Order: sequence, then structure tokens, then C-alpha cells
Amino acid sequence: MNLEKIKLVVSDMDGTLLNSNNEVSPLFFELFQKLKEKKIHFCAASGRQYNSIVDKLAPIKDEIYVIAENGAIAKKGDEVLLLNSLDSDKIIDIIPTLRKIDGANMVLCSQDSAYIESKDARFINLFQEYYYSYQVVDDLIEVAKTTPVLKIAVYHFNSSEDFIYPEIKHLKNDYLLKVSGQNWLDISTGKANKGNALREVQKMVNVTKEETMVFGDYHNDIEMLQEAEFSFAMENAHKDIKEIANYETKSNNDLGVERVLEELVQIKK
Repeated sequence: MNLEKIKLVVSDMDGTLLNSNNEVSPLFFELFQKLKEKKIHFCAASGRQYNSIVDKLAPIKDEIYVIAENGAIAKKGDEVLLLNSLDSDKIIDIIPTLRKIDGANMVLCSQDSAYIESKDARFINLFQEYYYSYQVVDDLIEVAKTTPVLKIAVYHFNSSEDFIYPEIKHLKNDYLLKVSGQNWLDISTGKANKGNALREVQKMVNVTKEETMVFGDYHNDIEMLQEAEFSFAMENAHKDIKEIANYETKSNNDLGVERVLEELVQIKK
């Protein structure tokens, strides 16, 4: 594995760079400074809201690229590099379908805020980990009529793959449906995936697929793993991701990303 040519490192957040306590390790921040010294760019790519991502990476937030909402938006500091919104008519069409799914909790994700109509205190408490800027409203359809929406996120306390996806899989030709974690499923425009967003970042920093390293653990990471020769699945990754990635590293609770980055900064001249 020739790591000397790496110029861009991209990491998913939940299940990858974040441990089970939703924390970034101090070691990562030390390694980031070494990446900087070696002129290696870093990009965080997540289904999370932009504000949530930069809160986790606050000490370096202005120095990194950020792909948020599964590729619906990409930013560097305050500069918006990419923005993909869902058609408002499509959002209005699908909301009644999602409301009928037992146990499903919907989130409309805009550039600056998230909107929920759920009054479930357990969900609201959990949801705040991923969405720092949000509003509780009476009717999400009214929000969709006036607010550009980047993505609809749907949460199920048991399993998004088992309880949400089967109910909407017939809509996969009209929307991009991504099981983005054990409990989350994301609905967006077909263009809004981490792979497309990563290609834009690669163009901006003049980096090729062969010079890119990517870490991921779930289905919403598939497209971006395919945009890197050095694609790593976490030990805790979904089996489908392990089949797609070219390499595997330790789990998110065992510093899987950091272990590879330590090797990278030692090798890279």
C-alpha cells in the first residue's frame, strides 16, 4: 500500500471518526496538524447537519472541507461549494407516506436549520445530537412550501433498514434513498450523495482518485468510497461496505481512522 501519494483524506463521522460516545479523539487533532504540515487536505463527510459536524471539529472547522447532509451541501469555512435541494413538490408528496410508517420520525433539513413535527420527547432528545439548529413545527408540509430542503432524514428506534426502507423502496426511481445508519434513512435528490460532493472537492484541490483516502461504515458512504483508491471500511462497518472497500481498519472505538493516519504521516514525506 503506497501511501506516499495521498493528498486528500476524507472521513465519515458517525461510526467512523466519532466513537460510540460521539466524540472525536484528541489524537485525531494531533494527527490533523501533521497532515497539514505535509500539505494533505482533510474533509469530513457526514449525513449530519453542517452545524453539528463543525461543532465536533470546532478547533479546525475553518481549515477543513465539510460535506454535510450526505452530499447535499459542501462548504469550506463560510464558503458554500455545493448545494442540492429537493423539489418542494416531491417533499410535499412524500410526507404523508412517511407519516403512515409506524415508529418513523421525520426531519426536514435545510441549509440553516432542521424541522420536525414529532412531539416524542425521546426522539427530540436523541435528534439534538445530530441537529444543533432546529425548530419544532406543527406541519412539515407548510415548511416545505416556503423553505428549500436539502434532505429528509427519517429515524426509527429499531431499524431503518427493516422498518422504513421496505415501506418506501417503490419510490427509489424518484428519490435517492440511503440507509445511513442502524436507525436513519435519508431521502434526497439523485445528485446529492457523498461521492458527487467528494468529486467537487477533489476538483477544487486538484486531487485524483488515486491520491484520495476515504473512511466509511454505512450505505451512505458507498459512492465516496468508490471515489478513492485507498478506501477503508471500519471493522464495525455494514457487511456491504466491507465488500466495496479496498482495505479495512479497526473499529471507531479502537481508533481505526487514527491508526491509518499515523501510518500515513510517518510514510508521507
